[in-house]
Amino acid sequence: MYTEEELLPLSGLQHLAFCERQWALIHLEGQWAENRLTAEGRALHEGGREARGDLITSRSLPLRSLRLGLSGRADVVEWHREAAHERGTLGATRLPGRQGWWRPVPVEYKRGRPKPQRIDEVQLCAQAVCLEEMLGLRIEAGSLFYGQPRRRTHVALDDSLRRETETLADRMHALFRAGRTPTVRREPKCRNCSLFEQCRPDVTGRGSVAQYLEQTVFAPEAAEASHEATAEHALRDE
Repeated sequence: MYTEEELLPLSGLQHLAFCERQWALIHLEGQWAENRLTAEGRALHEGGREARGDLITSRSLPLRSLRLGLSGRADVVEWHREAAHERGTLGATRLPGRQGWWRPVPVEYKRGRPKPQRIDEVQLCAQAVCLEEMLGLRIEAGSLFYGQPRRRTHVALDDSLRRETETLADRMHALFRAGRTPTVRREPKCRNCSLFEQCRPDVTGRGSVAQYLEQTVFAPEAAEASHEATAEHALRDE
């Protein structure tokens, strides 16, 4: 179990699953740059709540898990009212000011298409684990909604996905404790990275952005200053 002070951003799981260096640039070095893809994705995440009959929709809901050491917000959590014969099941809970039992279903919105890896599924699973811990229940499934082709995908939160999520969360905490930016090799996915200019995978593959700046910007200035000092010393000796 982690403490409140040790919680890391849940959103970092997606950065880490995409690229460990991208995660470190954002969460260790404080680098961030928004491109068209991130701007369009951010526009999908708006707060609020609405209720229609047996469905309540909560947006930008705060989340936390001391077991995973994560905190953040869920894009959407749908609360489905359970039928009379299903009330009191492990997957449902009471809601303040509402009658009956309600089953939470986390829904993650993505602007693009489904990815070949399970990056989005891991982020959704982490949200579900946070809800489970906060509400004291078990969530069996969630959904991913993609802007292209505007279709909802059912995601079973099975043991395999949960282990993958826990492993990634553990890896993130280990990298955070180490405090070092991993090396990188350029890959095709680098073209869509919002931090491509900050990362510069072709020239900074052996260290952090800070090291790159020191070697390419400040080192030449230091060398020039040293050369000038040597020349002045030689003139005095003459």
